[in-house]
Amino acid sequence: MLSKLINFLKACWRPSDRFSYAGSDATGRQDGLLWYKDIGQHLAGEFSMAVVQANMLLEDQSQIESGPLSFLDSGPFGTFVGVYDGHGGPETSRYINDHLFQNLRRFATEQQAMSVEVIQKAFHATEEGFLSIVARQWTVKPQLAAVGSCCLVGVICNGMLYIANAGDSRAVLGRAVKATGEVIAIQLSTEHNASIESVRQELHSLHPDDPQIVVLKHNVWRVKGLIQISRSIGDVYLKKAEFNREPLYAKFRLRDPIRRPILSADPSISMHELQPEDRFLILASDGLWEHLSNQEAVDIVQNHPNNGSARRLVKAALQEAAKKREMRYSDLKKIERGVRRHFHDDITVIVVFLDSNLVSKASSCRGPTLSLKGGGVNLPAKTLAPLSTSTGLASAAT
Repeated sequence: MLSKLINFLKACWRPSDRFSYAGSDATGRQDGLLWYKDIGQHLAGEFSMAVVQANMLLEDQSQIESGPLSFLDSGPFGTFVGVYDGHGGPETSRYINDHLFQNLRRFATEQQAMSVEVIQKAFHATEEGFLSIVARQWTVKPQLAAVGSCCLVGVICNGMLYIANAGDSRAVLGRAVKATGEVIAIQLSTEHNASIESVRQELHSLHPDDPQIVVLKHNVWRVKGLIQISRSIGDVYLKKAEFNREPLYAKFRLRDPIRRPILSADPSISMHELQPEDRFLILASDGLWEHLSNQEAVDIVQNHPNNGSARRLVKAALQEAAKKREMRYSDLKKIERGVRRHFHDDITVIVVFLDSNLVSKASSCRGPTLSLKGGGVNLPAKTLAPLSTSTGLASAAT
C-alpha cells in the first residue's frame, strides 16, 4: 500500500519535462536525422518517444501532453498523445501540432469532461482552422490546398483510453494474457488506406456514381488515382470544389467537378476501459508499420527496458528497411534527408507505458504538467513554412 501511495505522489508532483532537468535530455536529444526522448513521466506511467527524418522537410509531427485536459482547475486530468503524419509538405502536420490539443482543451472545458464528442469537435475545429488558412493564402500559396496529414490521437482519462484516427497511422496495445503472462498485440485504431478492401468498399458506397473513385495505379490503390488515404486533415483540393482549379498545379486538378467531398476529416473513435493487464500503448506513423508487424513491435517493447523503447523500435524498422535493400544499417544511416525517402518514410513512435496503480488515480492529480513536442531534425529557419508560431523542435536554425 505504501509503495502504491509513493508512486501516486511521484506521478502527481514530478517536475515538468519542459522546465526541469537542466543539462539532461529534458527536451530530447539529437543524433543526425534521429530525435529521441528515451524516458519521461506522464500522469499514468512512463513514456518513450523517437522521430527519424527521411523527407527533405520533416513531415511527421507529434506531441505528448499530460496534466489538465481542459482550462478548468477542476479537471479533467490525463494524458494526450498525438502522431501527425504529413504528406505533400509539413504545413498541415505542424498546424495540427499547434492547434489540436488546444481545441480539445476548449471543448473539454465546455463539457467539463472528456468524451468522444469532445475529440470529434477538436478534429473538426482543427480541420476548419487549416481550411481558413488555405482560403486566405489561396492566391499566393495555392499548393497549400494539396497538403494534408493523417492524425492519430490517444487520450487517457478517468481510467479510459480514447483512440481517434484519421488516416493510416496506428495504435497498438500490449496486453498481458493472465494465464501465460505473454504480452499480445491488440490493434486499437481503425485505418483509412485504400489498400484495405473495406475502405475501398466504403468509398464506392459513398460515391456510387463514380467508378473511378478508387484506381489501381502502379500496383497501389489510390483515391482518384492521387492519394492512398480516404480520411485526413487538410487535402482540401479533394474536399472543396473551389480549391480544385487553377492556380493549383494541373496534376492535382480533377477532370470532373467535385460534387461532394471525396475525402473526410471525420476520425474513427473508440473507447477502451483500461485493465490491469494493459501494459503499454504504441502510437506510430505508417513509416514504422511498413517494416514491423504489430506483434513484432510489442515483443521489442516487452523484451527490453522501458528506457529507449521508442528509439529501439525506430532502429528495428530502419534495420528492416536496410535489409530489404540488401544494404547495411550503418550505410543507411549515412544517407542524407531527401535521398533517405527512397529507403523509408519519416517515422514517429511514442510508447506510453501504463502503470495500473496510477491509471485510475491520474484524473485527480494536480501536479505540474508535461508538454513535449517531437519535431526531429533542426532545419534552417528559411525553409520552414510560416503557418504557425511553433513547429516543435524543428524550428531552431542549424
